[in-house]
Amino acid sequence: MINTVKTALLLGILTALFIVIGNAIGGRSGALIAFALAIGMNFFSYFFSDKIALGIYHAQKVTESEYPALFRIVRKLAQNADLPMPSIYIIPQEAPNAFATGRNPKNAAIAVTAGALRLLNENELMGVLGHELGHIKHRDILISTIAATIAGAIMIIADMIRWAALFGGFSKDRDSESNPFVLIALAIFAPLAATLIQLAISRAREYEADKAGAEFSANPLYLASALEKLENYSKQIPLKGNPATENLFIVNPFSAKGIINLFSTHPPIQERIKRLRQMALV
Repeated sequence: MINTVKTALLLGILTALFIVIGNAIGGRSGALIAFALAIGMNFFSYFFSDKIALGIYHAQKVTESEYPALFRIVRKLAQNADLPMPSIYIIPQEAPNAFATGRNPKNAAIAVTAGALRLLNENELMGVLGHELGHIKHRDILISTIAATIAGAIMIIADMIRWAALFGGFSKDRDSESNPFVLIALAIFAPLAATLIQLAISRAREYEADKAGAEFSANPLYLASALEKLENYSKQIPLKGNPATENLFIVNPFSAKGIINLFSTHPPIQERIKRLRQMALV
């Protein structure tokens, strides 16, 4: 519940940031055009993001006759979560990981790498798949799309401001009395702020999915053990793919260290494990 409130608050801040930039630009027509472009791009990604993500990783849809144990686990978890049975895909890579996609529970899919199936035991797999069903249950794809729409508009408008500054094209109409230096500062820092807010939303949703995974699998330690294994092995066996998709996966497949961790879409694994172990003590 706390993370849900945080997500709503962060979305509100992101929206407010967009409005501030729109007002600062001076003629609102540019802001409206940028917003329309962002909505168009994200409308497409909302309806086709699942196909794009599955295609990037050459995920192959499988049947129950091919993977009876996997289907049995997912079906049990789906029943516990009161969700329809999602489609199941296998990613032909040894890097152990998994993700869920789809715009709503009726159009959901879970993709698991071949490496994860080999690495994890049945209990750990229950924890991981429960986590992914948590993302489906909470409609995290929808939340991510809304955040991306607003952040995308902010970035487009910031580009417009930078080009206007370069060619001296700031509007002087009655709605625009802003200092050009203020506009330039907004153009530089607003996209960074929008990105950080997006990352904060993503991290909050990961904690919520961890909690759901623990509940659906009936044991928080299943997921805690799985996260520990996935984190260790993902560093040894890198995933081949697009870093822009890192927020999809249960653990970051493109690990970074130092200050770059500030821009990670995932909270620290040790903190996630700590919270799950605390849940097991209750």
